[in-house]
Amino acid sequence: MALSLPDARQLSDEVLEALRLRALRGCELGFTQFDIADLLGVSRETVSRWWSAYADGGLDAIPSDRTGRPVGSGRTLSAEQARRLQQQIDDHSPADLGIPAALWTRTAVRDLIRKEYGIDMPVRAVGEPLKRWGYTAKVPRRHARDQDRAEVREWSGVTYPAIEERAAREGAEIHWCDETGARADEQPRKGYARRGRPAAIEVPAPHIRMNLVSTITNEGAVHFLTSKSV
Repeated sequence: MALSLPDARQLSDEVLEALRLRALRGCELGFTQFDIADLLGVSRETVSRWWSAYADGGLDAIPSDRTGRPVGSGRTLSAEQARRLQQQIDDHSPADLGIPAALWTRTAVRDLIRKEYGIDMPVRAVGEPLKRWGYTAKVPRRHARDQDRAEVREWSGVTYPAIEERAAREGAEIHWCDETGARADEQPRKGYARRGRPAAIEVPAPHIRMNLVSTITNEGAVHFLTSKSV
């Protein structure tokens, strides 16, 4: 996996000066300008400009001014617009904001940008700002609206240990039950969320599916039943 180098426009003047000297030394040693540019993370045209100036007038002739657009210039969205969009994506589902989508895909974000600011951004261009903001595409985790996190902590820390103790005392089996199946509301696409956070998708009600319900004990015994639900 190749390392990603920082944008040279974000480097300090001292670091850029060091890069210039290393580029010139590489040219003197016979390395190609393409190889030097690739190694240092600058454009081939920049290396060529440095070398031409050095060859004509020595170190004093090397241009020290920064070229190219400043980082952030030319972007479709302003910094304030970007911050608001990120807040909305973090705090709301698409449906909460009137976007007809189950989770935050590039199309859903495109629709949000159009709805909020009247900006028509191509879907293919939405991925770049999402990446810059720290969002990655991932398979969604289904999240029920009525899930109570405090209740989950209560179960794992108090309720289940008590069940386990009782089962051991009575010689009973503990069955862990789950279901899977084919759903009419299946969402095959990935959704965007911040790095380290899951992409959540709300479970609609009602939903049509063919279920496979199964249980497994702590000892590995498996039981199952299929059923149709509407």
